[in-house]
Amino acid sequence: MNLSSLPNTLSILRIILTVPVVLTLLNHDFFLAMMLFFVAGVTDALDGWVAKHYSCQTRLGSILDPVADKLLLVSSFITLSIISLLPLWLLLLILVRDLMIVSGTVGSFMGGSEFDNNLLMPSKLSKINTALQIALVLFLVATKLYLILSEWNIIFFIVVATSTVLSGIDYIWIWFEKAIFQEKQKQK
Repeated sequence: MNLSSLPNTLSILRIILTVPVVLTLLNHDFFLAMMLFFVAGVTDALDGWVAKHYSCQTRLGSILDPVADKLLLVSSFITLSIISLLPLWLLLLILVRDLMIVSGTVGSFMGGSEFDNNLLMPSKLSKINTALQIALVLFLVATKLYLILSEWNIIFFIVVATSTVLSGIDYIWIWFEKAIFQEKQKQK
């Protein structure tokens, strides 16, 4: 394996790690779940750093990385909801936002637009939202490991819900601006 394929390999590893993360959560093996989730997080940071630092960014990587992130997070959230650590309303909010983003991206491709790598680039608010979502997963698992007071859960739920909604609005605004720009270009 050469260095240029390392980022994609790390993204694929993160996709594979989704299965043991879910299984360990379902089996209430919270320590192992946290360790696996942490390893997946390291692969996420490392694949982006290697791709940028060594100029080995690819179209495949720009698709694999967010797919791996979403698969790991959404699977973790669904599992956390199944084992009653995450409220259903927050799971549904996260799923609606993610479905909106996927639909908007696919719709843009199917709408005849040329491939635009910027469509796959997360906004700054989306990066903050993803960081908060990752922190929420780790926090909820830590509450089971260390018996942290669950009164903090509702605060964390509200923060993540707020960032999820704001991130969704941010994407709508970005797409709206892009559509206006494209219309102006067509009129020239």
